[in-house]
Amino acid sequence: MKVVLKNLTKKFPNRNKKIHEDVIAVNNFNFEIPSGKLIGLLGPSGCGKSTTLNLISGLEKPTEGKIFFDEEDVTNVAPEHRGIGLVFQNYALYPHLTVLQNIIFPLQNLKGKDKLTKEEMNAKALEVAKLVQIDGLMDRRPGELSGGQQQRVAIARALVKMPKVLLLDEPLSNLDARLRLQTREEIKRIQLETGITTMFVTHDQEEAMSISDFIVVMKDGLFQQMGKPQEVYDRPVNMFVAKFLGTPAINIFEGNVKDGALYIGEERVFDVQGVKDGPVYAGIRPEGFIPDDNGPFTVKLKATEIMGRDASIVFTHPAFEGAAARAIVASDAALSGLSENVRFSFKKNKVYLFDKETETTIFPEVK
Repeated sequence: MKVVLKNLTKKFPNRNKKIHEDVIAVNNFNFEIPSGKLIGLLGPSGCGKSTTLNLISGLEKPTEGKIFFDEEDVTNVAPEHRGIGLVFQNYALYPHLTVLQNIIFPLQNLKGKDKLTKEEMNAKALEVAKLVQIDGLMDRRPGELSGGQQQRVAIARALVKMPKVLLLDEPLSNLDARLRLQTREEIKRIQLETGITTMFVTHDQEEAMSISDFIVVMKDGLFQQMGKPQEVYDRPVNMFVAKFLGTPAINIFEGNVKDGALYIGEERVFDVQGVKDGPVYAGIRPEGFIPDDNGPFTVKLKATEIMGRDASIVFTHPAFEGAAARAIVASDAALSGLSENVRFSFKKNKVYLFDKETETTIFPEVK
């Protein structure tokens, strides 16, 4: 099932009565979710991710714009008639019902030709319980389950009607780190096995990038970029996307282009082509630094942190926008000989230039 959002906008009345302008949670959103794919909707808290999900599900009505499932306009269709499955952040299980009863609850409301017998409902519940690997817990109540097991029950309940679209709103935020990793792998497996078009809302960029076929990045209700996770990471359209994706975050320096070369501070760090002279922001991924005694870029060493496979070189530079920058290198690199001043050269595909005024990415990046 393909999902298409056209000029989707959602405004809420401002709670501050002194401000008469509405709060725009989703602002003129346009994108298409391909059929059978898992999409990660990604952005910082308050950017409009959950509101977008609620608009797709029908829990919220758009102020403007349209929502299509394939070619069908579902903008004004009630949630129960859209064929969606919705999994909430807090699981929303009925504590007095067993796992089986929680899963079959959506089936009990079916009427007419869709109405099922008790045996048919139990069979469907067992089928999805096996899919999410909780078929041995059917007689337990939510209070007797771990957080990960409760999340699986919530997913099974959403899947039992075999929805056309599965919507997951921050489904892993209540789980510990190890369980988050395990459960996100399970979500990907389930989506692949069912082939259901799935939208996964999260503020965790590692989570979104690890399991999504495509990611959509939002900021302040506005669409920023959509693409395959690695493509968005490698070619961000602006500085916000570049800064939001990646751990540790990209390092941003004040730079200047002059006569076909990028300068950071007083140092000419490399040649660039097709970029007009003037001030820019230079973004360098932590993995883009190469320790080099003859490198063109000099920084002041602050600390080195060995992290098993990798080492983090923490340094300062007058042109850096924060307190300290980070370079990630292999831990077996010759770090013992580092002096107070460290020189770097760069992996040029890990360096980006951004317009100083608009913060949009300047392509080509560097040559």
